[in-house]
Amino acid sequence: MNVLVTGAKGFAGRNLVENLRNIRDGKNRTRGFQIEEIYEFDIDTDKALLDGYCAKADFVFNLAGVNRPKENSEFMSGNFGFASELLDTLKKHRNTCPVMISSSIQATLIGRYGESDYGKSKLAGENLFFDYGKETGAKVLVYRFPNLFGKWSRPNYNSAVATFCNNIANDLPIQVNDRSTQLELLYIDDLVEEMFDALENKEHRCEYDGLDPVAKDNGKYCYVPTTHKVTLGEIVDLLESFKAQPGTLIMPEIPDNSFAKKLYSMYLSYLPREKTIFDLKMNCDDRGSFTELLKTMNCGQFSVNISKPGITKGQHWHNSKWEFFIVVAGHGLIQERRIGSDEVIEFEVSGDKIQAVHMLPGYTHNIINLSDTENLVTVMWANEQFDPQHPDTFFEVVK
Repeated sequence: MNVLVTGAKGFAGRNLVENLRNIRDGKNRTRGFQIEEIYEFDIDTDKALLDGYCAKADFVFNLAGVNRPKENSEFMSGNFGFASELLDTLKKHRNTCPVMISSSIQATLIGRYGESDYGKSKLAGENLFFDYGKETGAKVLVYRFPNLFGKWSRPNYNSAVATFCNNIANDLPIQVNDRSTQLELLYIDDLVEEMFDALENKEHRCEYDGLDPVAKDNGKYCYVPTTHKVTLGEIVDLLESFKAQPGTLIMPEIPDNSFAKKLYSMYLSYLPREKTIFDLKMNCDDRGSFTELLKTMNCGQFSVNISKPGITKGQHWHNSKWEFFIVVAGHGLIQERRIGSDEVIEFEVSGDKIQAVHMLPGYTHNIINLSDTENLVTVMWANEQFDPQHPDTFFEVVK
């Protein structure tokens, strides 16, 4: 399959092209189609190339458009004019392959969008594509996207979310006039997956009830099923918690497919080089070191313990806290004894065979470095964050 992407250097276009390359190059084998050629067209591409691309394309993604022109009149020329040129070129070559157009929810011209020159230009483009489909019989896919967010979005251009991510990551000021303002946001990876669905003839169809898409198998429009409605205040609060993470070590809740998870990925893409690495506090003594790595909101914390040759660490027990000890380098012995009992259970562990050992509640336990020359490195997980006011840790030698 040969795919033409217009607006290939823009935010959506760049993400789509890179993921199409993953399909083409065999790096992504999760889809049921193959890519032969990717024709990338943008504002600075030689116009003569468009003719050849339109002759050979098996699918067209028209993501080209004008978002922030100097003059409002440029909306119509950029969003309607190029679409017309594209379709005329396809007709010239009698190429009736499927064509997709990136429109906007503003094309509804409802409410605050009623006088939007941008929305009017997008609606004109939609109608142009619908007329083209009727005239040629080509399959037409019209997507009305809400605000987009994700990696490679340009701050101070593509969206407020990009501006917030960039500024907070780089210690620049942000301005929020009304924290309660709600946005509907579409994540770029969800958009790309929908574009892949379209290539597999599995696009999601809908009709519109005002601003809201309503799923319908034979609907006139297409849509991406997953979007997120969040307020500016919620976005800023999440970003501030992400920024604080290297200091607190606390990872905010980021459930699968949640807005928070997607926003965190976006935020990280704006980090400057100097913030990509950060120090952790190593608690060092003559026995080795202990370092907290990561704390979670509801699922405890991770640490790493380094024991020097011959050293024994631990010798304590917990009422309710429990842990995993996972030796990743070196050779050690873990011992556990139930409080009030003389029976000791032992586990010889090594980085050559990585295993997880439960530290049982009500059992005093230790870990011994059996090597005379090498450090013992143990990754530890505890089911709760350490609370110095209630440590639930009591000294008692195992044996």
